[in-house]
Amino acid sequence: ELQVVNNRLIGNPLEPRCALAEHDGATGVTTLYCPSQGAHRIHRILTGSVLAIPAEKLRVVSGDVGGGFGIRAKAYPELALLAWAAKRLERPLKWRGDRAETMVADNHARDHVSRAKLALDGDGKVVALWIDTAANMGAYLSEMGPMIPTLVGRRSTGTVYHIPALYHSIRCLFTNTVPIDSYRGAGRPETAYLMERLIDAAARQLGLDAAEIRRRNLVPASAFPYTNCAGMVIDSGDFAGNLETALAEAGWNTFAGRRAEAEGRGKRRGIGIGCFLECSGGMVAEEARLRLDAGGKASLFVGTFSHGQGHETVFCQVVAEKLGLPFANIRFVDAGDTTVVPFGHGTSASRSAHMGGNAVAGACDKVIEKGKATAARLLQADPSNIDFQAGRFVVSGGSGSVALAEVAAAADPVLDETLRYQRGPEDFNYPNGCHIAEVEVDPPTGAVAVVGYTAVDDNGRVLNPLIVHGQVHGAVAQGLGQALYEHAVYEKETGQLLTASFLDYGLPRAVHMPPLKLLNNEVPCATNDLGVKGAGEGGCCGAPPAIVNAVLDALAPLGVEYIDMPLTPVRVWRAIKAAHCPGSSLES
Repeated sequence: ELQVVNNRLIGNPLEPRCALAEHDGATGVTTLYCPSQGAHRIHRILTGSVLAIPAEKLRVVSGDVGGGFGIRAKAYPELALLAWAAKRLERPLKWRGDRAETMVADNHARDHVSRAKLALDGDGKVVALWIDTAANMGAYLSEMGPMIPTLVGRRSTGTVYHIPALYHSIRCLFTNTVPIDSYRGAGRPETAYLMERLIDAAARQLGLDAAEIRRRNLVPASAFPYTNCAGMVIDSGDFAGNLETALAEAGWNTFAGRRAEAEGRGKRRGIGIGCFLECSGGMVAEEARLRLDAGGKASLFVGTFSHGQGHETVFCQVVAEKLGLPFANIRFVDAGDTTVVPFGHGTSASRSAHMGGNAVAGACDKVIEKGKATAARLLQADPSNIDFQAGRFVVSGGSGSVALAEVAAAADPVLDETLRYQRGPEDFNYPNGCHIAEVEVDPPTGAVAVVGYTAVDDNGRVLNPLIVHGQVHGAVAQGLGQALYEHAVYEKETGQLLTASFLDYGLPRAVHMPPLKLLNNEVPCATNDLGVKGAGEGGCCGAPPAIVNAVLDALAPLGVEYIDMPLTPVRVWRAIKAAHCPGSSLES
């Protein structure tokens, strides 16, 4: 039995929120410029729910954005006020928040307290899981606040383990604090952290190796498609493969030597595992448009929005592969302007490769199908006898062929196709992985250093390894931040936020990041044609439990059995002192 705290976090994109609005009296159109995770989402909320104006009377434009992390996906009050006031005053208006306003007024995240019990049989196999979670909502409900611990988080309850029986209670509570909403991972990191802390606690109680207890309880590859304890059908996975690869790459079996070497330097060294399962996909529809000009060059319009994910690279790769076009001949038009791209749901919930990528692939298929009629005319063949291979339309069983560029030049009307990709309401994808952290703790000061980190992720078919690794890097950094440094603190008596600047709210710096060893275990998703799974949030799920479990492993010889995030030096120091003097006021 265990109680764990998932600490309150504040998302901090590179630039604070800002916006500019101007109204054109001649057309009656108000244009709102603001960083976001999808201009269409902001547009829908403002026109439909807040300003109650015709959709064509508001244009939303988002340019380059320095990170989103979930908090950029929301329509904050300042946006509605600017759009309304610019029209009322008939003059452009600009608003820019500062960093302190980001801390005080932008949505916060996480903030759960969970009690959990795990029942195991004599062989160390789980037979039941009991969870009771109190989830802080803040002073009032945000757009997604209550969805995160309930609808979103519960989908991956039990994560990668076979759980025969489950009791799960979630209570959403109001407090005098900033509202809680989505932040990178949104519900899945909380679930993974709780499960991995429980599994490690069970291993210690049963005298089992942390890796061995996981081996005994992982869902086997032969069980997929697997219905988990929350009733979700997980299509694919290789959880045991993730674990064994991570153990080998992290040098799990040779760790004792490194521990002894660290002890010779006065340090305590520990190693910890963080397995996880996500549920990704986001909104159920996305749109892509592909237009070929007479010269055979393509313009691609996609309803997702890139704020660091590299859509202009990955989506053009999909087109190049499907149509056999040179990459340089594909122009990408991002969905940052609601008048240029008419439909989209933006980027959140690791949805872009799944929803946007399959929309792009489908638009390519429509262009090919439409092009067959023109190719048949040029080749004097029946359209049913035309195939498309490596950028050319070919007569089946014959020798004639014509290039896509030639077909585009002869096509009337032009090759210009739009596809709205629609997934089923339960056709999610399930990224998963196993992360292993190695840490050194300095007992006199309580300082923790992450000295090694290995991540094995199953993101399905990897379209671009470099971009996927970049996503893992970023998510691990944010997961490390939660584990060691970040914590939004309110003064109990007054409700005053005490961590309203970077002087008081700790963020990880480059010097805190360990060398990362990143590997992919590609198990294609069976519920979408590209076989992709989300890639943006796994590090936020794997890093906190891996690091905390590693610190507890390091401190176990000192008698420390429990600690809560963030593992700041003073909190670690107090845990060490309290273990030597049980019941003292030093306990954190």
